[in-house]
Amino acid sequence: MRDRMDNPLPIQHNEGKSLGKVLMVQGTASHVGKSVLVSALCRIFRQDGFRVAPFKAQNMSNNSYVTRDGGEIGRAQAVQAEAAGVEARVEMNPVLLKPEADHIAQVVRMGRPMVSAQVRDYFGLKSQLWESVHTSLDVLRRDFDIVVIEGAGSPAEINLKATEIVNMRVALYSGAPVLLCGDIDRGGVFASLVGTMELLEPEEREAVKAFVINKFRGDASLLTDGLTMLEERTGIPVAGVVHHFRDIHIPEEDSVALDIPVRGATALADTLLDVAVIQLPHISNFDDFDPLAREPGVGLRYVASAGGFGKPDLVILPGSKTTIPDLEWLEAQGLAEAVRQHQKAGGSIVGICGGYQMLGARLYDPEGIESTRPEMEGLGILPLTTVFAGTKETHRIRGMVAEGSGLLSGAMGETVTGYEIHMGRTTGEGVGLPFRIEDRTDVPVTPASAYDGAMDETGRVLGTYIHGLFHNGMVRRSILRELARLKEVALPEAEQDGVIDAEFDKLADWVRASLDMDLIYAMTGLDRNFDRAGA
Repeated sequence: MRDRMDNPLPIQHNEGKSLGKVLMVQGTASHVGKSVLVSALCRIFRQDGFRVAPFKAQNMSNNSYVTRDGGEIGRAQAVQAEAAGVEARVEMNPVLLKPEADHIAQVVRMGRPMVSAQVRDYFGLKSQLWESVHTSLDVLRRDFDIVVIEGAGSPAEINLKATEIVNMRVALYSGAPVLLCGDIDRGGVFASLVGTMELLEPEEREAVKAFVINKFRGDASLLTDGLTMLEERTGIPVAGVVHHFRDIHIPEEDSVALDIPVRGATALADTLLDVAVIQLPHISNFDDFDPLAREPGVGLRYVASAGGFGKPDLVILPGSKTTIPDLEWLEAQGLAEAVRQHQKAGGSIVGICGGYQMLGARLYDPEGIESTRPEMEGLGILPLTTVFAGTKETHRIRGMVAEGSGLLSGAMGETVTGYEIHMGRTTGEGVGLPFRIEDRTDVPVTPASAYDGAMDETGRVLGTYIHGLFHNGMVRRSILRELARLKEVALPEAEQDGVIDAEFDKLADWVRASLDMDLIYAMTGLDRNFDRAGA
């Protein structure tokens, strides 16, 4: 602690008038709705004709995404970029921390793995990482009219403030006006907002220009006295109260979202297909399965114990940041045996990335890339071997379905897009090859890399390295139709693809109606009436 406080990073300022405008969303805690609010503001500014980009200096998440040039960033920033209508770039999230175990995380800098570091070692990297942070922000401000910045956690973590690179240091460097967001659904929102302000330094308090009360339920008039007292006590206006919503669906950033026991069909009678995702301790890219939860008749649940396994129609083994330790956990919980028995009974299984590796016969980690254990038996469901190597594969891909049996019946020839993020190399014989890769955006496709994944002879067990598989509507619905056929049920008609763009518009409308947008625009200095077409 003393070493960190004795060597604070200097506060820098760069408010160059030639750079684009900035607006920052910070929160009183994690999971108060910062990511969603940034997505909404990105879409609002886009709707109003501005070139807008998201930015988060440092993200801690195993939910990641691959940019067109093969860089890895937080999935939340990719979602925000989609809301802004722009291509995701590594500058939007220059530092990504991917937890591997307690006190250890892989540090991804500018889209590439830098080192796996313990918490204490990480503080020694802050100067290098800060250089990437402020340089990336400057690059985005040169390319866009406005950059909407997301903070992390709380700016009032006084034990971390000396070397933080994601909250007030970013705001003060860029001269960003700060919207401080509190979650009223948790309770104590007024104490959280006032307490945060009390713990800030004078220069930091000056940066906070407005409050946002998020996730409110009920009659907003009941808040009037509290809002008035908050404004009188702090001298800071409340920009708005955003009501809790249930019918707007955009990907969640935090694994806190997995605490919701069942998603999708809201009543037992509505659940025609039961999809169980194994909730691994180091689960990654859990938003891979969001499209399943939006399908009518499909109940999506996350399972962390053998007692909760039940009798699912489809078991999904998701991605994992640390495959071998998570496979050990799977065995210890009795879930590995539950998955094996499910397969032996003719059940259907899909393994994505780390889950694909677990389906195999054996996993090797001779260099200690993901574990201290050099080898381990897999679930033995597919005749595959995985060897972990030091080079991470991160690619955007486009391909097609190359097998038309089992879960992919009716999907032969359908287009598949997605992305790969993995350290392991998986090989095997005597399996079907479900996907043919036609394009990797950053590297050539070779004969050795032209196919992805594996299927058993029944077609009911499928493994792949492709994240985003279920975001491909025709493939997703083909899998669900086959599951429905096996169960002899009829699924309702599904919505058309492209729904996510409409969801961003719904979110923007919801937030626009909740916030004082005149105040927001005044904070940014953007001219709402500027004729960009004629500029």
